[in-house]
Amino acid sequence: MLVVFGSVAFDTIRTPTKLLQCEMGGAATYAGISASFFTKTGLLAVIGKDFPKRYSNVLSKHMNLRGLSIKDGKTFRYDGKYDKTLENRTTLKTELNVLGDFQATVPDEYRKSKFVYLANNDPKQNLKVLGEFDKVKFSMCDTIDFWIHTKRAAVKKMIAAVDAVVINDEEARLLTKEYNLVRCAKKISQMGAKYVIIKKAEHGSLFFYEGTVFASPGFPISDPVDPTGAGDTFAGAIIGHMANAGSFSPAAIKKAITYGNVMGSITVQGYGTSPLLRLKKAAIEKRAKEYRKITGI
Repeated sequence: MLVVFGSVAFDTIRTPTKLLQCEMGGAATYAGISASFFTKTGLLAVIGKDFPKRYSNVLSKHMNLRGLSIKDGKTFRYDGKYDKTLENRTTLKTELNVLGDFQATVPDEYRKSKFVYLANNDPKQNLKVLGEFDKVKFSMCDTIDFWIHTKRAAVKKMIAAVDAVVINDEEARLLTKEYNLVRCAKKISQMGAKYVIIKKAEHGSLFFYEGTVFASPGFPISDPVDPTGAGDTFAGAIIGHMANAGSFSPAAIKKAITYGNVMGSITVQGYGTSPLLRLKKAAIEKRAKEYRKITGI
């Protein structure tokens, strides 16, 4: 089993074409649902008592919810606005609510999991959770500007504790105070991560390992409408595919990254989690075949 630890949230999404309010979102939601198409996935997260039963039912169709805690208070909320290009997002409001003082405990059922994904959650919590597993074979983390601004030192400690970091280009620059992405990756590697994957939105990703760079383009999409969760979907697909293969070699990661690009491209073609919730495995494989044909990878 793969365990995904991170946020389950209510999202307010503002795009040039649509406003969505109180949509089910959060990094762990997107990553966990994405990973579930490739391997059995357990969710480790917290919600408030305001979280609708219908949303919990949706999550239960994709993941083991033994690690989902329900606390008094409100669920984590995020409010963001995209410009007309859909490339730039402005955070309008972040309300941690029950996530703010959440002390996660890994259920016994999860402790033997060999693959762990720490989504963009509090880095101190991520470190604590990682230490509760019996023997992790491969761990990967993400982070966002909020944690880099507020807990930079803890972010660096988290990076030192995991095998791989997946991070978008803007946040890589913010974390390292470099602009060139090759130098960014080098600095992140120096923090302790063996593998560094830098997300570049529609332009795909860069995978850095052992002095080597693997560049993979994004799947070309003519009709994106909402980028929300695409990066989390990308990461979830990567580690989900790796967990299914039982391998974390550079070759396995490269193959998994192609599926990450495929899943990310599917996510942006609809609003919120809707593209993932109506997705079938056959459609993933069909697009993966198209991706290989286009890229030659």
